[in-house]
Amino acid sequence: MDSFDLVTIGSGPAGEKGAAQAAYFGHKVAVVDRQARPGGAPVNSGGIPTKTLREAATYLTSFGKRDIYGVGIGLTPALMVERLRARAAEVQETMGAAVRENLERHGIEYIVGEATLRDGGVAVSAPSGEQRMLTSKVVLISTGSRPFRPPGIPFDDPDVHDSDSILEMDRIPDSMVVIGAGPVGAEYASIFTALGTSVTIIDLGERMAPFLDVEVSELLRKYMGEAGTRVFLGTTGEISRQGDRLQVKLGDGEILHPEVVLFAAGRVGNTDELAVREAGVQCDERGRILVDDEYRTTAEGIYAAGDVIGPPALASVSSEQGRVAICHAFGIPFKDAIDPTPPFGVYTIPEVGMVGMTEEAATAAGVDYEVGRSWFVDNSRSAIAGSPAGLIKLVLNRDDRRLIGAHIIGEEAAELIHQAQAVIHTRGTIDYFIDSTYNVPTRSEAFKYAAYNALQRLAGSD
Repeated sequence: MDSFDLVTIGSGPAGEKGAAQAAYFGHKVAVVDRQARPGGAPVNSGGIPTKTLREAATYLTSFGKRDIYGVGIGLTPALMVERLRARAAEVQETMGAAVRENLERHGIEYIVGEATLRDGGVAVSAPSGEQRMLTSKVVLISTGSRPFRPPGIPFDDPDVHDSDSILEMDRIPDSMVVIGAGPVGAEYASIFTALGTSVTIIDLGERMAPFLDVEVSELLRKYMGEAGTRVFLGTTGEISRQGDRLQVKLGDGEILHPEVVLFAAGRVGNTDELAVREAGVQCDERGRILVDDEYRTTAEGIYAAGDVIGPPALASVSSEQGRVAICHAFGIPFKDAIDPTPPFGVYTIPEVGMVGMTEEAATAAGVDYEVGRSWFVDNSRSAIAGSPAGLIKLVLNRDDRRLIGAHIIGEEAAELIHQAQAVIHTRGTIDYFIDSTYNVPTRSEAFKYAAYNALQRLAGSD
């Protein structure tokens, strides 16, 4: 029996950062994970592989640039798959090694095996069959989530995938139906469209990625449509196999015959094998752990953070949740709460970035607001790069010009959004952008012109 101050179950962002936080302040820590390569879903099956595929796909196909230069990289489908897989594996290995080095630098023991909660600690079953009991003052559950597989979807069909199994596909299909127009479904639809697949997205909702600003959501649908993705909203899709062909029957009766179906609608918490309920840890109907503001579960000494507790299910937020949970668990005076206005990035083609209030949220909160826009079609760097699609949209309080939200669609949107986040964090106004001097040509310069547009709109409404 081995004794620790903290045992973290799961080595994803919440587990890694929580473990490092405790170890930095002198606590003895172990991390348990079923994967030999640390990093959790972001490294092994989620964020990093998907985003690597996106970058590789746009580069290898010259997607979006062929019309500018009239040339592109031509690879056979087989060679394309080989290059995509090789690049994804390379980046996964690099990032997994970075997580392992961080754990080792903090003196954290990494244990490979299946974890189960036990009174006073965690039981670990190693791949070899060896059993080990770890006693601990604090346990942090950070086991992440997995794709939701509802009944009625024939996942036993080799051509019906979820967002994990799609990464194992050995070919680029000619056609695909993606069920789910949220970030995951939209990202994969963008990737396969870039690879030359004929992609159709269907979703029961009325908007793509409905948490986005309405204008940005509509632009995303428009740009993806212009790239070749068909989008059907407000409808369902019934999947079956008729002979040797898949069939997806839409709510209006239209029948599609895709080569592959990707179901990407929802996630469930990875808690099934932890015996959480036996330990007194309450979960919701999708296996997500219930926590309070300090990430305490309903069981003494057990905390949870990351995707396993549900939305927003962002690696960035999960990292901060892990740190905050550990600070509360050990009384470390370092980080009391997570960022109340975290940025969001959707890695579609084009990207989307957002932070703070949408127009709809401001209206619901009774805020008297105004907006300012700057379109990338008028931006010199975007013209040079051949990426004119999109805009920067600022949402500001009309009374004092304080920035309360920002929404970007276009190339590098997930990077650019941090400039607006910094202004919101300091309760700054749009005057920050007006008073700043930007390099030219840069996409960042569009912030200044979005702010000028807001001033014009304010003056016009006086």
